[in-house]
Amino acid sequence: MSQITQELLTHSAMTCSQEKTTNKWFGAPESVFFERSEIRKVLEKLDKVCYIIRDENGRVGIANSMGATNGSEIVSYELISPVPSFTPEQLGDPKFKIAYRLKYNYMMGAMANGIASAALVIAAGKSGMLASFGAGGLVLAKVEEAIDQMQDALPNGPYAVNLIHSPNEEALEREATELFLRKGVKVIEASAFMNLTPHVVRFRAAGLRRDSDGSILIENRVIAKVSRVEVAALFLKPAPSSILDQLVAEGMITAEQAALAQQVPMADDITVEADSGGHTDKRSLVCLLPTIIGVRNEVQAQYNYKDLVRVGAAGGIGTPESLLSAYSMGAAYVVTGSINQACKESGSSDHVRKLLAQAAMSDVMMAAASDMFELGVKLQVLKKGTLFGMRANKLYDLYVKYEGIEEIPAEEKNVLEKQLFKNGLETIWKQCISFFQNRDPEQITRAQNNPKRKMALIFRWYLGLSSSWANEGKQGRELDYQVWCGPAMGAFNQWTKNSRLALWENRYVADIGTELLKGAAYLFRIHCMAFKGIVFDPGIRSVEIK
Repeated sequence: MSQITQELLTHSAMTCSQEKTTNKWFGAPESVFFERSEIRKVLEKLDKVCYIIRDENGRVGIANSMGATNGSEIVSYELISPVPSFTPEQLGDPKFKIAYRLKYNYMMGAMANGIASAALVIAAGKSGMLASFGAGGLVLAKVEEAIDQMQDALPNGPYAVNLIHSPNEEALEREATELFLRKGVKVIEASAFMNLTPHVVRFRAAGLRRDSDGSILIENRVIAKVSRVEVAALFLKPAPSSILDQLVAEGMITAEQAALAQQVPMADDITVEADSGGHTDKRSLVCLLPTIIGVRNEVQAQYNYKDLVRVGAAGGIGTPESLLSAYSMGAAYVVTGSINQACKESGSSDHVRKLLAQAAMSDVMMAAASDMFELGVKLQVLKKGTLFGMRANKLYDLYVKYEGIEEIPAEEKNVLEKQLFKNGLETIWKQCISFFQNRDPEQITRAQNNPKRKMALIFRWYLGLSSSWANEGKQGRELDYQVWCGPAMGAFNQWTKNSRLALWENRYVADIGTELLKGAAYLFRIHCMAFKGIVFDPGIRSVEIK
């Protein structure tokens, strides 16, 4: 279809098809608008159908209603196209909302060490959004305290708690699972898994039973966050019989639960994690999401589950455009992360919130991770305003190069003690012993006659505490703050730079979620018209924050 040229945009706030139609619009002249600001106001009424019209002078405008109103005179114009209503509640898969009792198909992912705090989860839940408490890295007493807070504030949900895979500290994963089962947690977000473990399988199977009609009831829901196809496949398929048999033998689940677990997938939902903050493979969402949706479809054809496993999108989600893109590619729901840490309800500090509010998309880097340090796993962190990333990678280089603390040259060791640890390495080792005696004594036992293991635990002391220092805003340690952050933070800052949300003091998770969803719904209407050859000018196509 041909379109009005750019030269005529002063007479029309949009370009559109000049192809004549036989459709007519009838209504009051005062309900028709031609100016950009008025056209935007009409389009922003997301729950109302509106109409693109052309008057007798060839001007293209928009009408917010059709028909007579209060006895007004009626005019007749050419009707180019109706604009369908479309609300934020319509984005994504309605079955996700039903499953978790939500208003929106929108989730806030867990950020460890309580950055995704109980307050954040509660604020999200009260606004009809799902959030996952960042239990990773916290002692069980703190996790239990947070669960109590969430259950008191959200007795019927929605809330989730993160179960993070801990390959080097198996006891943490086991004890967290036992806590969740004892406290009646019904939804977990399983993250950083490279393979299925008895603990995540136990949580899933322990919530299975037969209903009165013989159907399988799934009471313990699993949302698996993955970035690899092979890991997604594990959660899309039923639990392995080898693990189920082991759990039955140990009395962790019943034989009936094991049998039922072989008839349902390991997860209800798969979150495809692309270029995110924290643990990430920095995958491209436009490549990874369709691929895993395709794998889901193949597994569904094989097992013919009663309920289709839903696939959501995470990583790089920080603008209305990114939300709509994810939904348009088939995401049942979207998950935000980095942008939530910058909000008032997060478990981070005001210093970190200020740094995040100033970040650009390029102000991130990959750094050695604490929880999988020995495996060389890295995570994405903020590099502006902190030296953590460079210092963490330096520690990993030393770990690879030397077999123990004793082998590190005196000059290097001096730098470590004065700049990073601000204490002697042997003093730090004594603190490690004290820490792990309460958390996981086996870690100390394994390091007693293993110099390299001892060195790893000492280095992990710094890597682990750096996140806590950032969360509490510890003075004197600002350059050591570990701040998990992905490029979505910079994109969000760019979008909000001229709005009230530019100030970190004004950022609240539910408000941000609502603005993103409204913006995505608004853009959906704009894109619907573009498919019909009706292209609005840039001033209308951009999303404004109210």
